Amino acid sequence: MDFARRHLIPLFLALVLAAVGAAIYVALLPAENRAIEQQLVGFPDSDIAAHRARTIYLAGLCALPALAVLAYAMGDTLDRYITRQFLAIFGICLSALFLIWLLIDLSDKISDFRDTRSVIGTILYFYSARSPAILLLLLPYSLLLALLYSLGKLSSQREIIAVIQSGRSVIRTSLPLIIAGIFCTLLSLGLNYHWAPIAEGTQDEILATASGSQATEASKVLYRSPENRRLWMIGAFPPDYEKGKPLLNVEVTTTGENREIISRISASHARWDRATRRWTFENPVIGRFKPGDAPVFETPAAPLVIDSWPETPWQLIKPGLDAAHLGIPDLNTWLQASARHRGFADPSPYITQWHYRWALPFTCIVTVLLAAPLSIHFSRRGPGGGVFLAVVLSALMLLTSNISLAFGEAGLMRPALSAWLPNLAFGLLGLYLFHRRVTGRPIYQSLLRLLPGTD
Repeated sequence: MDFARRHLIPLFLALVLAAVGAAIYVALLPAENRAIEQQLVGFPDSDIAAHRARTIYLAGLCALPALAVLAYAMGDTLDRYITRQFLAIFGICLSALFLIWLLIDLSDKISDFRDTRSVIGTILYFYSARSPAILLLLLPYSLLLALLYSLGKLSSQREIIAVIQSGRSVIRTSLPLIIAGIFCTLLSLGLNYHWAPIAEGTQDEILATASGSQATEASKVLYRSPENRRLWMIGAFPPDYEKGKPLLNVEVTTTGENREIISRISASHARWDRATRRWTFENPVIGRFKPGDAPVFETPAAPLVIDSWPETPWQLIKPGLDAAHLGIPDLNTWLQASARHRGFADPSPYITQWHYRWALPFTCIVTVLLAAPLSIHFSRRGPGGGVFLAVVLSALMLLTSNISLAFGEAGLMRPALSAWLPNLAFGLLGLYLFHRRVTGRPIYQSLLRLLPGTD
């Protein structure tokens, strides 16, 4: 009976979660394949392999709960006990933080929701669509709070001391929590590959669609075609521009070899036909410029049709795409286009965000390395000092990450370094704290000596 309770029940639960995950994957796969095909139609030069890999990441996300239960079943009695203590608090912290975040965000956007046709339906769809980004945001904070409380409670009740006296090291005692941090990192890695950045970028589109107004994919986009010596300025891209919807407030300037202006076309709408590859400019104003003469402007009554320009809408929009709202496949596509058409936009924000997509998930495991050694205490002094330092270090990591990311996007720091530096620095600090905890050397007082005036 004890064997069945320890192993058979978790294994049965893992099989159930695997079946549920497989069912969810089968249910989501057709929609994901349609989204991928639509992306490839709209952006023919997309990184096909990276977009196809979205289905693999989706399968991994659906399989994570079953794998987590398997890892739980492989642990011994003490591992499962510590895991249960942690997971109970982790669930409470994640739910509480989500509720607080939801109330703050809802109060900020309530006026926008009131302008929609169905307030309740829009709210539910809005936050369900953004759920990957919300989960990615809250995971490190939930980990921090759950670790501080659960380990602090186990230390205050002398359970950690009893476990160590039984022959386990501090690292072996913390192993279930490190594994939990690894699973949170894998979850964040899957979400940050595509769905979380894209979800965060759909806010305005969802609100605009629900209110019946005109949504835009991007606005005020500037694109330069060096080989054709044309400069495009687009006022706004509608979300369905790849399906034939016209671009708004378009101005196209053609220059000569000496960069003198030859012609300029201004139009309220510009439509590109996929079948004929023709551009149609509605309500055009055509300006022609000759050196030494006054410019001549004409306003044709009929739309202006041009069938000799190779530019396409998805080629034009790339410089206007927000790097923070692009996943790995879209960033790959942007960077490949930038390599082919050098100089059409500053690549620093996009290269930095590409590295940041891979670096951000590891914040979870770094949080474990910082919080675990500071939460465990053996003295009667209590956990207050360690908890304070853990919170301060986590806040510094967040601040450093934002500053480093800004430097990378501005081109003041190498993109890879700006994305990975906070994780590397605070990860090494976490390993140092673990070393001091394992060797029994004081942490709180040692770190305080680093502060001025605390000798």
